[in-house]
Amino acid sequence: MSLKSLLMPAISQRLLARERLLARRSRAEEKRRAEGRLHEVHYFHQVDDPYSALLAQVLPGLLSRYDVVLQPHLVSPPADSAAPERDKLVAYSRRDAALLAQHHGLIFQDPGRQPEPSQVQQASMRLLEAAEGQAFGNQAGKLSHQLWRQEAGLVTTPLAATSLNQLKAHLAASDALRQRLGHYLGATLYYEGEWYWGVDRLYHLEHRLRELGVVKATAPTALICTPSEDLQQARPAAMGRSIDFYFSLRSPYSAIVAPRVFQLARLTGATVRLCYVLPMVMRGLPVPREKRSYISQDAAREAFVRGIPFGRLNDPVGRPTERGLSLMPLAEREGLGERYVLSFMQGVWAEGIDAGSDRGLRKIVERAGLSWAAAQVSLKDEGWRAHAERHRAEMSALGLWGVPSFHVDGVSVWGQDRLWAVQDALLSP
Repeated sequence: MSLKSLLMPAISQRLLARERLLARRSRAEEKRRAEGRLHEVHYFHQVDDPYSALLAQVLPGLLSRYDVVLQPHLVSPPADSAAPERDKLVAYSRRDAALLAQHHGLIFQDPGRQPEPSQVQQASMRLLEAAEGQAFGNQAGKLSHQLWRQEAGLVTTPLAATSLNQLKAHLAASDALRQRLGHYLGATLYYEGEWYWGVDRLYHLEHRLRELGVVKATAPTALICTPSEDLQQARPAAMGRSIDFYFSLRSPYSAIVAPRVFQLARLTGATVRLCYVLPMVMRGLPVPREKRSYISQDAAREAFVRGIPFGRLNDPVGRPTERGLSLMPLAEREGLGERYVLSFMQGVWAEGIDAGSDRGLRKIVERAGLSWAAAQVSLKDEGWRAHAERHRAEMSALGLWGVPSFHVDGVSVWGQDRLWAVQDALLSP
């Protein structure tokens, strides 16, 4: 066992502990009060990003509910290192934003293409002017709607050189600030040391602001975008319904959604097809530091809300993941695929087990009901690689590339926060 494997569980448990997050929030508030600052929420808006278009629509509601000051920043798209498979990401973002808009009662229709660059520039300048005039919160949603509908109000003539230079300077400064504060995406909110992406994570910020007592007297009791509840009682789906569950053993989001996927299948009578793939980083796709940091912190927040153990981790990148995947065919032949996946995920993401060691992997294997002797034989079989590659190709054909992803009867979604869409697809007539 390496020194890294020995130390990582204790270090990660401390870094991702809920108590540490709450302590950081408390210290941030003490510092803010000592410096005499108002409750400032920084908003990073990417003009041609569908998720930014959605978040812009709820800014008036945020400002009407909470006594906060909005500091808007226009930003560029994420760097290539943070956006692998960019073309697929862009196309999926439009499709997903339309689904998300319908779910939350917002407005967005996928036009099937991105706005023209000249229209993006025009919208950017108008948003920049709105920000300088303190009108961004009220104007961003309307301008985003015009842009995506490609309405006549946005002309297609290029910006004058002075305006273009002003816009470039603003984008450069905002990009630098976003990186310094520790993020890489648009549609992000930052408040006193913590990031919140899109309408999906807005509820975390709302809960924090409510705990701070900055809710206005006229604010409704309901959250702006309430997270969906998991199914709690049996509701049989149509016969033959199946969930294609694309996951990676090295994905924290796959780990925290796996128990929920299997529970949903039990309550609906659906089957789960285990479509395991190699992690992005093991497929040659980079994951920059800002992305790794945000994902681990965000996964810890989401796991806490859902009551799923997480945080004492032993990153299974490389050999541990390969060893884990080599046992998937055995587990499925024995009818123990679900138990093995859950044992592995809990082991490496909540218990700090080193799956790269025989001692650690044996514990994972045997508590799932598998024979360690049979597992030792399967560890030498490379057949799993063909299965993983086939699953990756299937996922790619669906327009997806990241995990966890799901496919149910023509509905394909990406992300642990889209399980509600999987549930809707299962229960549709």
